[in-house]
Amino acid sequence: MTSKRILDVLPECSDTVAVEIDAGILDRAGALFAETFPGRRAIVVADGNTWTVAGERVQAALTAAGVETEEPYIFPGTPTLFADEHATYALRDRLAATDALACAVASGSLNDITKWASSLIDRPYAVVCTAASVDGYTSFGAAITVNGVKGTQECPAPRAVLAPLDIMAGAPTRLTATGYGDLFEKVPAGADWIIADELGIEAVDAHVWDLVQGPLGEALSDPEGLTRGDLDAMTKLTDGLMMSGLAMQVHRTSRPASGAGHYFSHQWEMEGYGRDWDPPLSHGFKVGLGTLAMCALYESVLALDLTSYDIDARLADWPTPEQDRARVEALQPNDVIRASASAQSAEKYLTVDQARARLERIKDRWPAILERIRPQLWSADRVETALRTVGAIHHPEQIKVSLEEFRTKYYQAQTIRTRYTVLDTLQELGLLNDLVDALFAPEGYWGRRPTAD
Repeated sequence: MTSKRILDVLPECSDTVAVEIDAGILDRAGALFAETFPGRRAIVVADGNTWTVAGERVQAALTAAGVETEEPYIFPGTPTLFADEHATYALRDRLAATDALACAVASGSLNDITKWASSLIDRPYAVVCTAASVDGYTSFGAAITVNGVKGTQECPAPRAVLAPLDIMAGAPTRLTATGYGDLFEKVPAGADWIIADELGIEAVDAHVWDLVQGPLGEALSDPEGLTRGDLDAMTKLTDGLMMSGLAMQVHRTSRPASGAGHYFSHQWEMEGYGRDWDPPLSHGFKVGLGTLAMCALYESVLALDLTSYDIDARLADWPTPEQDRARVEALQPNDVIRASASAQSAEKYLTVDQARARLERIKDRWPAILERIRPQLWSADRVETALRTVGAIHHPEQIKVSLEEFRTKYYQAQTIRTRYTVLDTLQELGLLNDLVDALFAPEGYWGRRPTAD
């Protein structure tokens, strides 16, 4: 049953007007499409797996509801589909050849492709969810890689969303685990937003904060139940994922749902890492590992005492724009990523005078920052336990990444987006190297875990 909080927030949403969540509702797909788009024709968009799991029934449900349909558009093969401009343009061209609206039968990548393809020809669409694998079902943007650079393409969310819990609970457990990892990052992402708020960079919207953080604890509370396909656990996770996406609609940015933990994933995705695996390395697995990485770092942040912090000493060593650019370029050997990261980092570069004001603000607000982020955060051990239980990635070795390579991701993640996170705070303070070094020292969090169990 669709939760009251979802129904209450729908009138505030820019795009989505209907969300139905329940077991046994797959055959409602046709009626929901007809109610949402009266008189419009439909084209089912699926891949080889989602067509088999639910696509044929959705096609039949559309016909039964009196909706005229086009021949389904089915991406070939198992879900090795990559959300990039090539897949998107192919679907755009197919949609443009008809007046039909897309009804995606999808998990994360296919939904993003359909979302952006529909937007490119200014058409709304509907989605039938096949796995609790992502919070992007209801978000206003699409995570698409264009010319090798991962970013959010601005485009409307689906007009209607159908989430048949029995189908989603029957999805491979790795898909549920990837959705769990994606949602988990809202924990450190919330701390990142608090810091940006305290420093006067980006104010927390209390209402939107509650939309995401309110259901978050409950949604993450039963990883063991999720591995069993328990419908109650799946309902909670799905509610949290949907609320996260709806919050992004209300706020019109991904800030409520994305922080530095996501940037570990974005870095790997721009590198193409794991894209050709079978199955491909999922967004949520990478985000879950980024979440663990950031919660481990935050434990050191919580122990920082800036009472005696020497601002003048830091400013004496403040990098010039050229030096900062050289730092970023050295961190990014990939030409495409280097160009993007250099541009993003240049936008958030501070002059010496700006840096003084920022550092004074950090030092002044540090007690308040610690007071606010402490109850927001989970310990790294608690995060690791939850990720293990749900079957998600919890050590870089599990994705064939050495600890030395993983260490570099902390620095690369700081360079690729203008959005302010704790990584920027530590870089500005000149403390990022020390805290990351401590994590990988023999007694540090990663140093104590040289290999995966």
